Amino acid sequence: ACLGEAVDPAYAPLVLEDLGFSSGDTRWTTPPDAPTLARHHVVIVGAGLSGLGLGMQLAKLGIPFTVLERNPEAGGTWFENRYPGAGVDTPNLFYSWSAHRNPHWTRYFSLRDEILAYIRDTASGAGLLPHIRFNAELTRADWDAKETCWQIEVTDRRDAKVEHLQARFLVSAIGHISEPNETRFPGMERFEGPLFHSARWPDGLELAGKRVAIVGTGATAMQLAPAIVERVAHLTVYQRTPQWARPTPEYRREVSPGAQWLFEHLPFYAQWYRFTLFWRYGDGLLQFLKKDPHWPHPQRSLNKVNDRHREQMTAHIEAVLAGRPDLLAKSVPHYPPYAKRILLDNGWYDMLLRENVGLVTDPIERMVHTGVVTRDGTQRAHEVIILATGFSIAKLSARLDLRGVGGRTLAAAWADDNPSAYLGITVPDFPNLFLLYGPNTNLGHGGSAIFHAECQVRYIARTLVAMIEGKVAAIDVRPEVHRDWVARVDAEHAQLIWTHPGVSNWYRNRHGRVVSTSPFRLVDYWRMTHEADLENYRRVG
Repeated sequence: ACLGEAVDPAYAPLVLEDLGFSSGDTRWTTPPDAPTLARHHVVIVGAGLSGLGLGMQLAKLGIPFTVLERNPEAGGTWFENRYPGAGVDTPNLFYSWSAHRNPHWTRYFSLRDEILAYIRDTASGAGLLPHIRFNAELTRADWDAKETCWQIEVTDRRDAKVEHLQARFLVSAIGHISEPNETRFPGMERFEGPLFHSARWPDGLELAGKRVAIVGTGATAMQLAPAIVERVAHLTVYQRTPQWARPTPEYRREVSPGAQWLFEHLPFYAQWYRFTLFWRYGDGLLQFLKKDPHWPHPQRSLNKVNDRHREQMTAHIEAVLAGRPDLLAKSVPHYPPYAKRILLDNGWYDMLLRENVGLVTDPIERMVHTGVVTRDGTQRAHEVIILATGFSIAKLSARLDLRGVGGRTLAAAWADDNPSAYLGITVPDFPNLFLLYGPNTNLGHGGSAIFHAECQVRYIARTLVAMIEGKVAAIDVRPEVHRDWVARVDAEHAQLIWTHPGVSNWYRNRHGRVVSTSPFRLVDYWRMTHEADLENYRRVG
């Protein structure tokens, strides 16, 4: 009735829980005494959305925890990415914690500062700040089989002082997009002006009246370029591959006072609105991203509906760029929609029409002291160069020096840029280690990363409760369970768009295996992670 179309009955338990008709809280059968809880300290690495979400659950349960955050403030990627125009491309009424909804959003797609303020206010209101150690970087962690705990080395980034902690459980919540992809070009060191990655935006940078270059045309560039184009003297965008972008008229739309009143006061209005977003920006799309083996045009689309998506987005591009065949030739992708991350048009194509904008598709050959030289020999002068080249995701939590059974590192377990984890959460031979936003938990088909993180948080919290109540000191996932999970993930992806031949994307490793995105419906992953499943684990020690 709410969506005006048929919805799988599998969603009923999820909706009942989200609306508050049934409880999704993790609870003790019998609350443990204080000494028992004290023996089960949890260290969480990262004070972003996932790490803070787990902290909220542990605080409710009374399980002691410490959050290690390398930055001076909480927020994770929302603290680090502060380039002009940074914001959500999932509606923030869905991109929020289910138990901490914000009825006061000013926009339907909020910008970075409003999102960061929401994160900070929620962390403070939930009492998490005393548990967070800022400027604290985990530099090594070893599983201690004798003591059945993690021995953790922490370095203070301000004075390099080293400290050692001990914890029964270790949780990596460093995410996918915390390490910039520092693409290198010959001659970069010769450029005389500011040259930096978009995630390392320098303080006090002045762009007014400058000749600016942006390298890349992904999600960051599509937000950044329209936000600065009116200030700069000239903007040059260097594009390797064009991107598909959906027309999104509501991208800059403000939430009216009347709508804010409804979200705050009308019972269930916000919850039902949230579920319509859940459907529109998530599971309602995934069914149309599967390959039709009988579709006659596999080079341009996957199936009939995917082809219609292509026609709609192409028509939008053609309408905006009418009369500019040169820009059209550069802007319409050759690959199927959604094979790469789908973007939202927030004025990108209108921006390309401006007299002070140039779109360059010839590859960059080198950089010189005054700018960039492309392969055709053209030299363009720039005063500022911004690398909007994305993030390095293949290593994920293996960027941390984590050593499991026998001293084997997670980097060795995930060698050749091939990370994998059962449910995206646990890895064989790494007892009592849990991952948040781990391998194959990113959402390529849409949805809210916070919703997915809450599924993982609930699973971890219920697993810890089951272990503590069952007097189980340590567990790691059974290798056969892990292997079956990886095979299932790969089989699902073989049917989906992200394995389309001839298309490269950051979801796949260099061998073509999808290591980032989840192939499952949100409701299926919600069900898979809803309860602890200790039968899939070995008891260690």
